Amino acid sequence: MSAATGAFISDFARPGMRLGVGWGRTLIESLAFMPSRQLADFTVISMLGGISEARRFNPSEYAWQLAQAFGGECYLLSAPALVDSPETRNALIDKCGLDRLFQMATTLDAAIYSVGGMAPSATLYQSGYVTDADRRSLAGAGAIGDMLYHFYGPGGALVDHPLNARVMSIPVETILAIPTRILTSGGADKAAALLGAIRFSKPTNLITDELTARELLALAGEA
Repeated sequence: MSAATGAFISDFARPGMRLGVGWGRTLIESLAFMPSRQLADFTVISMLGGISEARRFNPSEYAWQLAQAFGGECYLLSAPALVDSPETRNALIDKCGLDRLFQMATTLDAAIYSVGGMAPSATLYQSGYVTDADRRSLAGAGAIGDMLYHFYGPGGALVDHPLNARVMSIPVETILAIPTRILTSGGADKAAALLGAIRFSKPTNLITDELTARELLALAGEA
């Protein structure tokens, strides 16, 4: 998965591109399979706030390293990935300068992102940033996965849960308007979450492995 993702990004990236990025294990590990080269006027924009503790899978770290690989500029969503209230979220966007980055996201040429499942072993919950109580509450509300901290159900719609109003992430409607949307994720245990993400974000490109693809087709057939 990581090798395929790295090869795809390396071939896909071009001068003048504005690329929005998510985070996750697959994306950060794809950097090892991405030869560095210089691209003129190449811009990376992180579509998700950072995690306050420096960890290997911090969203900000991936965006920064990807920009460096192509000699480009990097714009970070300089806020926590999750804030304490919708009011804080709105204040950070409207009064702290983040509105400029949200506006830049409307001009993206492409976006690459991954999917997280709801298991306690998922990267999101292993980071400790979303508590296990929140995880169980989200699952109780019908969530089967998250994409950029947007928690959705099997039909591809956001679940009715307060966490969805507290995330510092590019809005779903902005993501859906990006011309090229590249979803990369794998693992048979994440097939249901991945199918929900396909319905949720309607990717133009999907990178996965053969086993997961077979499981996706089986699940789609059952539906």
